[in-house]
This record gives sequence, C-alpha cells and structure tokens, in this order.
Amino acid sequence: IMQWRRRYCCTRAVQVFYLLSLLGLVVFLVHQVWLPRLSGTPPWRGNPVVSMDKWNLSGQHSSWRLVSAPQVSSGVQANLSSHKKEGVFSARGSSSENTMATVPEAELGGGISPGPFSYTINEPDKCVQNGRAPFLVLLVATEARQVEARNAIRQTWGNESAVPAVGLIRLFLLGKTEGELGALQQRTLEAESQRYHDILQQDFLDSYRNLTVKTLMGMNWVALHCPRASYVMKTDSDMFVNTEYLVSKLLRPEIKPKKNYFTGNNMRGFGPNRNKNSKWYMPPEMYPDDKYPTFCSGTGYVFSGDLAAKIYGVSLSVRHLHLEDVYVGICLFKLGIEPTPPANAFLFNHWRVSYSSCKYSHLITSHGFQPNELLKYWHHLQSNKHNACVAKARARRARTPTAN
Repeated sequence: IMQWRRRYCCTRAVQVFYLLSLLGLVVFLVHQVWLPRLSGTPPWRGNPVVSMDKWNLSGQHSSWRLVSAPQVSSGVQANLSSHKKEGVFSARGSSSENTMATVPEAELGGGISPGPFSYTINEPDKCVQNGRAPFLVLLVATEARQVEARNAIRQTWGNESAVPAVGLIRLFLLGKTEGELGALQQRTLEAESQRYHDILQQDFLDSYRNLTVKTLMGMNWVALHCPRASYVMKTDSDMFVNTEYLVSKLLRPEIKPKKNYFTGNNMRGFGPNRNKNSKWYMPPEMYPDDKYPTFCSGTGYVFSGDLAAKIYGVSLSVRHLHLEDVYVGICLFKLGIEPTPPANAFLFNHWRVSYSSCKYSHLITSHGFQPNELLKYWHHLQSNKHNACVAKARARRARTPTAN
C-alpha cells in the first residue's frame, strides 16, 4: 500500500508540474507572439532603440521629465564647438528637472538663425532655382563614404524628376570625418557637390551620436532657405522610398497643404532602452522617465513645411539626446503636437519588406537596401507599377472555386 501511495503521489506531482509548464508556455506565447500580432507589429520587428511598456499604452501625453537647456548663446556655442571631436552635441544648462510644458506657437518659428556649426558645403539657392517653392524636400542622412548609395538614390526615388507634376528637391545631410581618410573623403565630396549641388555639410563630427545634430541641420536649412515648402521628408540612405505613392496618395498636391502635420511609423507607448551594452542605451540621468512621448521611426517620417522652423526653434530649449527620432518626438511633445498615425500601418516600414511589385506599389518606405538592390527593385517597380497587382489578382481568382 505504501508503495502504491508513493507511486500515486509521484504521478500527481508530475501531472501538476506538466500543467504548470503548459500554463507558463501559454502566458509566454500570449505576451510575446499573439499580442504583438494583434497590435500589427510582429515581435521581431520591434525598434531596438526602445523597450515596450506592454501594460500601459493609454494616454496621449504621459508625464515625463527632461533637463532644460538655455537658448543657444555665444557661450553655449563655444561649449558645443569644444565637443566636436567627442562626437557629442550637448547644450549645457540647468541640471534641475522640470515637467515639460507646451510652448505657445507665437514664440516659435520666428527669427530662426543659423545653427552653432558653420557650413563647409551649402546650397542656399537650391529651393528657388525653379522659381517656385518645392512641394516636397527630401532630407537624406548619409555619410561621406556612401557614394554608391547617394548615386543610387539620385537615379531612383530621389530623382528630382521622379514626380514631374510637383516640385521636388533632394538634399544629403553630412558632418565631417577627421584624419587623412577624412581629408581624402572631403575632396571627393566637394567634387560630388560641384557636380550635383545636393549636399549639405557642417563642421561637426559625423557619427552615430550626432544624428540629432544632422537632422536639426536639415530642419534649420529648410526654415532659413525653403520656408514655403509644403512638405519635408527625413529618411536614411539605405531606404527604399516610393516617392510617387508618397506624393499622390498621402500628401495629395491637389488639396491645401496641411499645417502642424507629422507622420511616419508611429512608436507609441515605448520606453528607454536601459541595457548598458546596447547601442541604443539611454542613461536614466539623460532621460529619467520610463516612457517616451509618441515619436516616428527615424528611418522615414514626413512633416509639413511649417514644422521645420517650429521643431528647430523648440530644440533650442530642449536638452539634446543622441537618439534622433526620440528627440524629434520630444520636441513635438513640447509643441503640443501628436504625430498622425498613417491611414495604413503598412505605409512606413522600419524593417525590410520582402519585395513584390504589388506590395511595393502600395507602401512608402522599406528599410535595409544596398545600392544595387535599390536600383534593381526600383526599375522593376517602374516597369510594372501600372499592373503590379494584376498577376496577384488573377492568381487569387484562379484559386477561388466558381459556383456551378
């Protein structure tokens, strides 16, 4: 009898352990696989810049704190210049923390002056060459060494005649590289600028930590030299951008341009990455709260032309962070502007979308392209864009049984 009882207890214990393990697996699948799918974001496509607050996605403007910085003055400008070689752009100000408040619109966008770094290459007349303000300005973050990527963009989605019905201009944003390699790259870059007249470069170190500086340079340029542009798109040099679909379906030049408009791949309810070994680590002393305001992935976002001056203006009172897309989201928050979700969540993709002419004729961005791939897929799409989804529709109809 004792032997039977021991055997019975062992069997029951194994059954309980098995049920608990099964329950744990179900909980894991719910939170790591099924919930992300229901929200429209596959788990492997999360933005590594941030960590997701899975439990609290409500609330348009969560409370958060940021160290304030003074307006840029000659003293601050000297500090900025002293940090060029470190690749850090920081406006030093009060160390006190205060809850961010929105800034009255009347205080923004007026009297914008050039930024703290001088231009080494500039195109101040680019916007007025055709006698009218452009409908769309493309700001493309790149590095001096990425010559092939720039050439591929010039021949594809960044071609200024890609949408002939509207005015479009293309500008590549760069900092400077140091050393002998930097001097060699600079000579090549200046020759490239003389040929294409589409390069903006300022005297700051071109590094990952200065992406915010690079983006603000582009916004400052638009505010100073192209204030009547209807829309601006900031993107990266490894992106596929369907410029024609962006203009004709999203921005629609036949209607009055929007104001205070900002859209892209909306990142809502995300918090800082606290992993010290991560490239995207955000120290608590730089950003103490556990949640960012809504921002759009820096791989590609679009905004109305009036926001260039407003975002740059408000940035003068916001401490700089190296995560460019997060920082722009913070500036929007201070302006009291919530990014507009795109009509279709598939329009802006910060991951690589598998290519088909049908899919690519109905999206705006896809990430992770080499120059040769960009040329290949762009030309294929152009030759198939008018019947991109015809073959797919025929195959669908062929699989559908017909009623007798």
